[in-house]
Amino acid sequence: MTPKEIRKRRTKIVATLGPASSTPEVIGELIETGVNVFRLNFSHGTHEQHRQNANTVRAESEKRNRHVGILGDLQGPKIRIGELQTEQKQLHEDQAIVLTIDKSTADSEKDRVYVVYTPLPESVQAGDTLLLDDGLIRMQVVSVEGKDVNCRVTQAGVLKSRKGINRLGGGLSADAITEKDLEDLQVIIDLNLEYVAVSFPCCGDDLLPVKNALKKANCNAKIIAKIERAEAVETEENVKELIDAADAVMVARGDLGVEIGDAQLISIQKRIIRLSRQANKPVITATQMMESMITNPVPTRAEVFDVANAVLDGTDAVMLSGETAAGKFPAKVVKAMAETALGAEKHPMMRQSSYRVDRTFDLVDESIAMSAMYAANHVSGVTAIICLTESGITPLLSSRLSSVLPIFAISPHIATCRRMALYRGVIPIYYDVMDGEEDLWAKAIELVAERGALEIGDRVAITCGDLHGKGGSTNTLKILEYKG
Repeated sequence: MTPKEIRKRRTKIVATLGPASSTPEVIGELIETGVNVFRLNFSHGTHEQHRQNANTVRAESEKRNRHVGILGDLQGPKIRIGELQTEQKQLHEDQAIVLTIDKSTADSEKDRVYVVYTPLPESVQAGDTLLLDDGLIRMQVVSVEGKDVNCRVTQAGVLKSRKGINRLGGGLSADAITEKDLEDLQVIIDLNLEYVAVSFPCCGDDLLPVKNALKKANCNAKIIAKIERAEAVETEENVKELIDAADAVMVARGDLGVEIGDAQLISIQKRIIRLSRQANKPVITATQMMESMITNPVPTRAEVFDVANAVLDGTDAVMLSGETAAGKFPAKVVKAMAETALGAEKHPMMRQSSYRVDRTFDLVDESIAMSAMYAANHVSGVTAIICLTESGITPLLSSRLSSVLPIFAISPHIATCRRMALYRGVIPIYYDVMDGEEDLWAKAIELVAERGALEIGDRVAITCGDLHGKGGSTNTLKILEYKG
């Protein structure tokens, strides 16, 4: 994929690093192929490996003059079975099995499996359905006796150590932030990453321990709420509360699909994306988007349509997990995802939107952002939007409206540029035009023209503010012509 094609794509790509993608060569190739944000999954790997990967991403992106963000994903309180006495255990339909929190009595060979989640007996009752290993194995609770939960296997499968447990409909939960998460968060703070993802929050208050830790460390990392609990989506008010409490959102379809059922997930995904965009929050759609490419060099048509559907829904980014972390074809899957996004973005509904045209705004910067997008979509000859920005707020607000035009966001802060790498349609440019530039309008246009994005006679919509060094102060919009 050429740089020009990458520049045209509006939907961003998040790729997870792992054993298949942790060398400078592969990370560099992924950046060139179109990755905008890299994910460090703290459910796996050591702190040293994550530090090394983060440093490699920084070095390889700098070599290519690309602004790439990094997301640290906390493991969270995933509820799991413990270690089996054997490598794996084949479970058969109608087999009786006991899930016990009494480790001393556990013996997987005798169908007694240890569960590390101590509230399990109090959290379930006869008739409940338990789903193990992301729903590959199903059990029905027959009875609860003390520390034992007696079950009957209703969907056979191979059980392995440390696999997760969910209850159909939700209801199994633990403290949102674990001791491990706090240790991992310190690494994220030390590395000065752009984003930290919080796993399994049920409400806005579940994000508070991370917010407090970031504030105490004077760290500007933005918090992504991973929506993956049935409780979080039980009502629209629950979803809105979690979105409002976070800086960004991830539709984490793995555990969420297990708890509410895949059929219900379709409408929930669309709702989360819609509500996130309405709240001016970036949103990532994740999990099994091109799962078959872990072992195959091309995606299935169903996977292509899945990615395209998320793009049409308005997601800021689509995410790859095992496909790039452990798959055989990390660069090919990024290329396939980028091509799919480009294809979906050609749909007429992606060209422009009337969203918010009937609204009034309390904030001047939001009004200017909406005005810039309206002008860009309706004034003839406009080929780009340029935002001079300190914090990245105006480009984010602008990116909430559909358009085929690129939003070039020029900032004097590298951290802001890296953070904006997640925003749909936003192309970050670092340059300190705020510092003593007599004609910053002309300089901004020149910076964009140097990237081959303008031709003589093109018009651009430019926004900026009077208060240099202060975010959220955008108050000016101009339409200017590029004269070469």
